[in-house]
Amino acid sequence: MKIFNLYLLKNLGIATAFITLVLTFIIFLTQSLRFLEIVINAGSSGSTFWILTSLALPRFFEVILPIAIMAATLFQYNKMTTDSELIAMRATGHSSFSLSKPAIILGCIITVLLWVNTLWIAPASLAQMQKMKHAIKTDFSALLFKEGVFNQIGQGLTVYISQKRDNGELVGLMIHDTREKGKPPKTVLAKYGKIIISDKKQQVIVYDVLQQEYDSLNGILQKLTTDRYTIDLPESGLTQQRWAEPDERTINQLLRPDYDDARDVRNLREFSVEVHRRFTSPLLALCFPLIALTILLLGPLDRRGQMHKIIVAVIVIMAVQGLFLAAYNLARNSNIGLLLMYILTLAPTGFCLFWLSGYSESTRRKLLFTPQKLKSKSAA
Repeated sequence: MKIFNLYLLKNLGIATAFITLVLTFIIFLTQSLRFLEIVINAGSSGSTFWILTSLALPRFFEVILPIAIMAATLFQYNKMTTDSELIAMRATGHSSFSLSKPAIILGCIITVLLWVNTLWIAPASLAQMQKMKHAIKTDFSALLFKEGVFNQIGQGLTVYISQKRDNGELVGLMIHDTREKGKPPKTVLAKYGKIIISDKKQQVIVYDVLQQEYDSLNGILQKLTTDRYTIDLPESGLTQQRWAEPDERTINQLLRPDYDDARDVRNLREFSVEVHRRFTSPLLALCFPLIALTILLLGPLDRRGQMHKIIVAVIVIMAVQGLFLAAYNLARNSNIGLLLMYILTLAPTGFCLFWLSGYSESTRRKLLFTPQKLKSKSAA
């Protein structure tokens, strides 16, 4: 590879990495707000917060990296135009395609990395993040039972706790249970207790118990003292096994759904669309810089800057991105959407490669040099 290509590839790589870091930091801040309340209410450690936020990042790279390489390409090639570097390179015989090679190489590298990310890394990290959120929400002792307040647990069950110790033990409990219809409400006073959570049920086990029931028919308050008492908590659905969403499954899991699972069978279309999205969306990392290069390099170069070309490139790229998202949503109901997803990624890529290559030179000459210009040149 020539020295100039290495020089340009290095600058493009540095610019892309910098823009990626900035965008990642912005996404990190926005995502952290989602988990901050959950972690604080659950009383989880700070490491849980950082892990949850970090696990949410990989799925955003398929959006961040194409935008980053597009912005880096526009910045770097425009800077080289104003510094007369591109003009000098063209004077030495470099074609538009030769000048585009570093950006194309970097786009191909990022596309391959995005394929690895979208097919395996991002869904695995998203699945792990959902499992952690699920585990936090199932921790009733941290999430639902708060000290010094009356905690409403489902319909007809109220729990008051004086103190909650670090080991999960609850001290000074009062439980008011009115869930059994046709029977008098129960009030349970206990010195201490603990919460038992399993995959099938949730229970509060209390010790040194005074149970009170008021018989409204006879006007009698019945009291019963026991060493231990167990109360079943209402089903919240949190402890049940989660069904993995399509974006939480690796490519192997999407291609091999569980046909014994009725929900998997109902969502076979979603799985298929997700597979196609994961193969097509990384191609935007090659498509976007090619669109930028085609608009910037073809035609006359202006040393004062090419802001009008940059604006046009941004508009075209954002239009392609918007149409791709629309095609993805359409693909859930129609195969036309799937076809459009491939057209919107492959057609602009092939079109731009053709116009940057030498095969389009004669066509470009006809478009760039109008008959009036040719006539004036011949007259001169």
